[in-house]
Amino acid sequence: MPRNTLTADQIVRAAIELLDQEGLDGLNMRSLGSRLGAAATAVYWHIKTKDELVRLAADTVWDEVRLPDLAATDWRSAATAMATSLHEMLGRHPWLSQAFGSHLMYGPAMARHDDHSLALYEQAGFAPADADRAAATVLLYVLGSALGPAVDVSLTRRLNRAGEDAEQRMAEAVARSTEIARDFPRLRERMGTPAATDYAAAPDGAFEFGLQVILDGLAARLSR
Repeated sequence: MPRNTLTADQIVRAAIELLDQEGLDGLNMRSLGSRLGAAATAVYWHIKTKDELVRLAADTVWDEVRLPDLAATDWRSAATAMATSLHEMLGRHPWLSQAFGSHLMYGPAMARHDDHSLALYEQAGFAPADADRAAATVLLYVLGSALGPAVDVSLTRRLNRAGEDAEQRMAEAVARSTEIARDFPRLRERMGTPAATDYAAAPDGAFEFGLQVILDGLAARLSR
């Protein structure tokens, strides 16, 4: 595809598809150009660097987060909906959690989300400074909750690229971690419960539980 018929939006959309399939390590201008049927130089004509491309891709997927109507629902329901939607988006695009540690992230979609989040907590009754702290607390919790699955996806890709059996290596690691955990009484007891399939597994409903605990704490601060 000639550079004069290629658009920045087409490039970003193709980059998101490539990132979803191959992760950050699999994104390069040559692979992207091949996906678009264009030379790498045609991509560079519109977007100058890989870092800029990742930033644009990140802001595009951030726009997938649903922003509830604050006039139509209570603050806790709105906070739960926003956090859950963000968590789901991060699950669809696991590369984004990793990109936060290696790329500068900003853009209108992220700003729109952050502004809506501040409005939510101000509407709940927090002073502006505390609304900022509340929004940051929930955001950091969601990002942290999404990091584990993102790391699993990245590790599996890296092992497969190295020609190793990722499933076998992961199973060996889980077995070894379980063996180590048996030396510690509370971990050993947890492994005996029906809900724990292995030591590394998160309990069912862990994200929902943690989110509601945080919102309980924020509600308690409001009541004081």
